[in-house]
Amino acid sequence: MSHKKHRTLFIFGTRPEAIKLCPVVNHLRSRPEFEVSVCVTAQHRALLDQVLAVFEVVPDFDLDLMLPNQTLSQSTSRIVAGLEPVLRSAHPDMVLVQGDTTTTFSGALAGFYQKIPVGHVEAGLRTWDIWQPFPEEMNRLLATRLATLHFAATDWAAGNLYREGVPAERVAVTGNSGIDAVLYVRDKLEQGKLHGLDWPQLDPSRKLIVVTAHRRESFGEGFERICAALARLSERPDVQIVYPVHPNPNVQAPVRRHLTGRPNVLLVDPLEYVPFVDLMRRAWLLITDSGGVQEEGPSLGKPILVLREKTERPEAVQAGTVKLVGTDTECIVREATRLLEDRPEYDRMSRIHNPYGDGHASGRIADLIISFLTTSSSQIFR
Repeated sequence: MSHKKHRTLFIFGTRPEAIKLCPVVNHLRSRPEFEVSVCVTAQHRALLDQVLAVFEVVPDFDLDLMLPNQTLSQSTSRIVAGLEPVLRSAHPDMVLVQGDTTTTFSGALAGFYQKIPVGHVEAGLRTWDIWQPFPEEMNRLLATRLATLHFAATDWAAGNLYREGVPAERVAVTGNSGIDAVLYVRDKLEQGKLHGLDWPQLDPSRKLIVVTAHRRESFGEGFERICAALARLSERPDVQIVYPVHPNPNVQAPVRRHLTGRPNVLLVDPLEYVPFVDLMRRAWLLITDSGGVQEEGPSLGKPILVLREKTERPEAVQAGTVKLVGTDTECIVREATRLLEDRPEYDRMSRIHNPYGDGHASGRIADLIISFLTTSSSQIFR
């Protein structure tokens, strides 16, 4: 007797979404119960395509909606409108979105408009400040209200959803699928099946600091202070800094002004996912405002200083592998110096302990989708 396959449509548009959803896509495709389609909005075109290639995911629908300097209103309205015919064509039993991007919110809204159950991967992150990060905090709040199934990475995230009134039977703690991705790439690098970049500029006798920073809430004075701190750290003879610089002019201008020409600073274009994971493996210390790096670093045994005042990922702060330093120049320099000079403190922060997952989130998500779709009617999913 043949069983009806569960039609699932993944909707994503940025590199971070692709990193966290491609392992889930490939896991579902490996199981006979599923018929899987992928729609990309291409909110980030080049960065998205790099990740699709690593995981060998070919989209079934590509809206290619990115425009230079588009506003949030423009991108949101174009994504929602673009998804309508895709949903009618694919006719999925469930839509899957991830995280907190404009595509996440738009995909959840488009699914809701078609009365299709929405599964939200990495649900429940909160700072409780709708302006930090902007617009991500509001995107994830709205996605929660629109979603039917909530795949929380941690107990903390699940607790946030319970407190907001999400029914407990619609919430599951799965771990974070981004850990599935980084461990996959780490293992392939170690096996020689994937390759990073050659870095002849790097001096192996120096401690490598890898920096990423692009959050819009730091534009202006915040970036000036971050760059001043990096300039001071670069004066140390035992340090080398590699900074893949985001193309946004609000990032480029202060970075180039403060750091161009400094002998211990290497400013490079944004890296593809595999070379970036390889670079993180080589680092002594990570300084970042990226949510993904906060999750990936502990799996690689790297201490992380976070250039934000608030984080929606407090578990690693509580575990001691991540420390919030904001954009205060003195604080950044002081905490980085401690990790460069105080070996016991470094060892304490760099032990491999990841509260975000064990690399098996994709399988748990698949099992939960099957359970939901075999026991619920899409007509009464709300």
